[in-house]
Amino acid sequence: MTEIYLRVNGEQRSVVVDNRVSLLDLLREHLGLTGTKKGCDHGQCGACTVLIDGRRANACLALAVAQDGAEITTVEGLADGDGLHPLQAAFLARDAFQCGYCTPGQLCSAAGLPAETGPSVITADLTADPPLTPEEIRERMSGNLCRCGAYVNIVAAIQDVAG
Repeated sequence: MTEIYLRVNGEQRSVVVDNRVSLLDLLREHLGLTGTKKGCDHGQCGACTVLIDGRRANACLALAVAQDGAEITTVEGLADGDGLHPLQAAFLARDAFQCGYCTPGQLCSAAGLPAETGPSVITADLTADPPLTPEEIRERMSGNLCRCGAYVNIVAAIQDVAG
């Protein structure tokens, strides 16, 4: 057992966890933040995507003890009080979800996109910082699966916010 200190959604937390506990299980089972979903538990679906120090990460693959001192943002931490995060509002406006199971991971992943600069594997000019075109958004969101197939509206919602 190890005591770790995290800042989760802006709140400083101290938690004693087993060294084998994933960040996903820490969030859901120890802190009661059930917005982050357990999909495949193998890092393949993206339902558990959170932001660790502003970068997208699959919480099911991250050991909680390795995040000691980190800033964690879950879907619950995206909104500003009672106001929706612009991505949340865009997802609602664009009907960018169906069953909603993947939506928290999609939202956290989309929130992390602006921090990722530089070319992707589909960028033609490798010296450029490409705009978030629909093609770039699809490529950069490819780790987040939607079983319902709401991709067209998800891309449109992200593009609305990205400009």
